[in-house]
Amino acid sequence: MYDVIIIGSGITGSSIARELSRYNLKTLVLEKDNDVANGTTKANSAIVHAGYDATPGTLKARFNVRGNEIYETICKDLSVPFKRIGSLVVAFNDDEMKMVKELYDRGIENNVPDMEIIGKDRVLELEPNLKEEVAGALYAKTGGIVGPWELSIAMLENAAENGVEVLLNTEVTNIEKNEGTYIVHSNEKKYNAKLVINCAGLYSDEINNMVNEPLFEIVPNKGEYNLFDKSVGDTVNTVVFRCPSKDGKGAVILPTVHGNLLIGPTAEYVDDKKDLSTSWNGLVNLEKHTKETLKNSLSFGTVITSFSGLRAKTASQDFIIEESKSKGFINVAAIDSPGLTAAPAIAEYVMEIVKGILKDIDENKSFNGIRRPSIHFADLSQEEKAKLIEQDDRFGRVICRCEHITEGEIVDVAKRKVGATTLDGVKRRARPGGGRCQGGFCAPRVMEILAKEMDVDITEVLKDGKGSYILTGKTK
Repeated sequence: MYDVIIIGSGITGSSIARELSRYNLKTLVLEKDNDVANGTTKANSAIVHAGYDATPGTLKARFNVRGNEIYETICKDLSVPFKRIGSLVVAFNDDEMKMVKELYDRGIENNVPDMEIIGKDRVLELEPNLKEEVAGALYAKTGGIVGPWELSIAMLENAAENGVEVLLNTEVTNIEKNEGTYIVHSNEKKYNAKLVINCAGLYSDEINNMVNEPLFEIVPNKGEYNLFDKSVGDTVNTVVFRCPSKDGKGAVILPTVHGNLLIGPTAEYVDDKKDLSTSWNGLVNLEKHTKETLKNSLSFGTVITSFSGLRAKTASQDFIIEESKSKGFINVAAIDSPGLTAAPAIAEYVMEIVKGILKDIDENKSFNGIRRPSIHFADLSQEEKAKLIEQDDRFGRVICRCEHITEGEIVDVAKRKVGATTLDGVKRRARPGGGRCQGGFCAPRVMEILAKEMDVDITEVLKDGKGSYILTGKTK
């Protein structure tokens, strides 16, 4: 019997799992995919929002501001890349400046610190590549950028180090109540728990409906992105938003924590929760946005990959975080933007709900919230590199030339708790294949290393999700 079963291992489920690991609870995380953070978390804008956008009084407003406040500490403890570079909402006319003032006032009501409305000269001082026609902007100094999947992986890895069990490739097929507890059926076996926390993202309505009457409907909203080469990574210095419209925040131009440039997302409601396609229209819309915002057009020949993500939206446009009518079943659903920012604060809140239900929970006195830092060989000094190679000569073999990733780093991420088992799983943790060639040269070597470390045939190494085989056999 588990105390708690968490369904889903995106940023929200992973954050909650780590928070629960601070206490003496027997906790299990069930994830239907073969890796952590394989849904919305792996395809979003990677922005740590300041909190001025959310409607005052909503859960989004409350948890955005609190989440932003504690991000720096969490990322430091977990050795995750995070930069507080600030954000701008830029206006190009008087009407848009009125919207800037509205956002500022909303931010004040939400208790967002370090905001100011700035004029054209200051905007261009911060962002010289914006069009000269810019009228002013809302400058929020607490805005930032993070590695989203790195954070989710680190959260769950740390949770596992502190006793949380994680089962991948385990899809929940049914849930039944049984004398005050729950029996969670999966494609593998049945699990019993006192509490169930529904963090199933796009599928959270379907998980809820296994236990409760339909309470909400998740509508997927697709956003397309373009990721540019590091050669244009310094195009902007902050997170650059345009003034929001009735369709939402619109596309954003921002640097990434790894030195690339990211533009997106578009916004389109779709019917299929698996529709991750990109389109010509998406490319055109993003190109139009950059031309309207930047002084000089970007060469779309420097785009190294295009991708899309799906956000879990509901009619209420707010998070759903509450114990349902079925006692002990907690919905944590509709976590769209600013869900990435809010996740650590959501975890704190859910922990309080759990305490209210289970009562008298003891703290885990052996809890260690510091995760062993990842090894980034390229960032080390010559002396540190030499010492590391002396200890393990695999750090002397560069596998990914674009990102300067060594065999030692790949082995390290494969051997960690909740370690990488797929080509993209390695990419998300250590970045081979994240550079300009997108794995064109290093992918076969990464596959060989994974096959060796997992002791499987190379044909069993997948690209990412279940069934995404790369090799089927020899040709000669």
